[in-house]
Parts: sequence; structure tokens; C-alpha cells
Amino acid sequence: MRKNYLLTPGPTPLPPEVSLSMAKPIIHHRTPQFQAILKEATDGLRYVFQTTNDVFILTSSGTGAMEASVVNLLSSQDTVITVQGGKFGERWTEICKSYGINTEIIDVEWGKAVDPNEIARRLKSNPKVKAVFTTLCETSTGVTNDIEAIGRVVKDTEAVLVVDAISGLGAIDLKTDEWSCDVVVSGSQKGLMLPPGLAFISVSNKAWKKVSEASCPKYYFDLNKAKKALEKTDTPFTPGISLVIALNEALKIIRQDGLEKIFLRHKKMAEATRAAIKAMGLRLFAPTAASDVVTAVCVPEGIDGEKLVKTMRDTYGVTIAGGQSELKGKVFRIAHMGFIEESDIILCIACLEKVLSQMGYKFNLGVGVKAAEEQFLK
Repeated sequence: MRKNYLLTPGPTPLPPEVSLSMAKPIIHHRTPQFQAILKEATDGLRYVFQTTNDVFILTSSGTGAMEASVVNLLSSQDTVITVQGGKFGERWTEICKSYGINTEIIDVEWGKAVDPNEIARRLKSNPKVKAVFTTLCETSTGVTNDIEAIGRVVKDTEAVLVVDAISGLGAIDLKTDEWSCDVVVSGSQKGLMLPPGLAFISVSNKAWKKVSEASCPKYYFDLNKAKKALEKTDTPFTPGISLVIALNEALKIIRQDGLEKIFLRHKKMAEATRAAIKAMGLRLFAPTAASDVVTAVCVPEGIDGEKLVKTMRDTYGVTIAGGQSELKGKVFRIAHMGFIEESDIILCIACLEKVLSQMGYKFNLGVGVKAAEEQFLK
């Protein structure tokens, strides 16, 4: 028997209270009992989103909420801006094109953050742009974008700002209302410490005006149906009952700890991880915009990146993530979000050192663990 450790950017480890809550007997969703749970969950989500806007719970992966934002805001042949700085920025473009929406793509070099001034230039040159699609944390590259600055750029235009916060919500700061984010989407299996299966979407008053004009085809992801149901503390379709119950437990933990403390913890773990990586002579993939959600590391020359990830997982039970798309085999990613503590980071670094040493990478064994511990002691 072997103990397994999960340090991937989704799914993330679950607190015991969350796991146990899903073992409770199932209840019916059209009952006062579930309505009370749903109301508490919705209120808790507003706290995490830092918004007074409506927040809807969808039974889908986070991509479902991404698609919901597209089909509810837009009509075929509308024009939007999509920011592509990694695999998930590209997903915005792919969804929009699926519905016949014209996309003005801002291609950002992978490993770097988008320049808000470039968004401003695009909006000025094309006032017909209906929406700007961005990503809080680009999980494939380990980059955090400056959503606050982007919000200042978009707020005084006719366009709405849509933010993919699937991996960032609950791990790094996102002030939905204060930063003028019109639509924010997220998912359950990241910073919110739940299994996959739920998605969340907040909608501002500015965005609701777009919803009333949009003609993209939709049924399951129709937010008008969701809004009408939420007014009665209900859902338009059968929800993931056990997952919503678990969501309540996770939100209780988040509220108990407080967002500021949670953000600080993630920052501390990210800094310790990066300190360890540098001490081992490895190179960060995104040194100037590194995210406190996940650290992307360049695979050293002569090392098989895919074998590294596989060995850590299958031989030692420590699961990190490999690279995606064009970064496959070229980077590995260590997540430090959700229900992860200092000891998890130390164990991960120790395992990484062991496997790299076995694969022939030359460095002083133990320097990474030492650097991480010194960072935690600060």
C-alpha cells in the first residue's frame, strides 16, 4: 500500500470534511432542505467571488461555464477579443468560433502576461467589440494576468470583460466588482477543493444587458433559466446534489480561514516552490509573471520530461503535471493551490530531487528542500 500525493492544477486534494460530506444519504433537490443548502452555497460563492452579482451553479466542468458565457452574451457574427497566452486562452477562441463569432486574437508569448495597453488599443480601433475574454491564471504556463488593470481598460467601453478564473478563484485575489469584471467563470476542482463536476458563473448588470440581446443557440446553459430558478432558490435542471453539499463544506472552511489568509498561504507556498526550483539550478518557465497557483518549470536538457512526471507518479505516488500542447515534455508543473500545506511542498521537492538525480541531472541533493524550508521559516 502506498500513500498518494496530488499536486496538480486540478483536481486538487480534498479536505476530510469535504470528502465525508459526500457520503451522506442523498436528498431530493426540489425540497426545502436542499433549498437551504443551495442558498448557503450561493451566498458563500458571492463571498469568494467578492461580488454582489448573481452567481450561478452549473453541473458541468469549468468549460461549461466558459461556453455559457459565450452563448449568453453574444450572437453569431459579433466581434470579440480573445487573449491567447496558453492552452486555456486558446479555448476562448475555439468556443467563440464554434458559434460563428468573429475573434480578434491577441497572441501573447507563452510564459508572459498580456499587456493591458494592447487590449486598450484593440478596443479603441474597433468600438464594435462586444466582449473581451481573458484568463486570470493561465494554468498551462503558470502565468497570472493583471485583471485589475484590464478591468480599468474595459469598464468605460461598450464591451464586457469575461474572466476565466477556473484555476485562480479561491487561491489568488480576484475582486470581481471592484475590478469591473462583468462575467467570471470558475470550476470546482481547483482552489475550491472539490471534485470536478461543478462550474460557477457571476454576471454583472452590464453583462445582463448583453444577455437580453444575445441570440446564440442555447438550452442547458441558458442563464435566463438559471436566473428565473435562482429567484426561487432553485436550479433549472437537476444539480449535482452531493457536490453542492460538499461545496457548502468547502466554503465554510474558506470563510473560516478568510480570503486574505488563504491568498497569503498560497503566495508563501509558491515562493517556497520557486526558491527550491532556483536552488536546484532549474529555470522557471514564467519568471516575470509567475502565478501563486501553479509553478511551471523548464525540463533540464537531457532529461525526459514525460518520464520524470510518470516516475514521480507511478513509482513514488507524487503526482505533478506535465506540459500541454507545444510545452509537452518541455515543462512540468507543480500546483500549490487548495488543500495543500507546507509539508506537501517539501515532500514534492524531495521526490523531484530524488527522481532528477536518478535520471542523471547533476546538482547537490537536498538544496531544493533546504531552500524551501528556509523560505517557509521567513
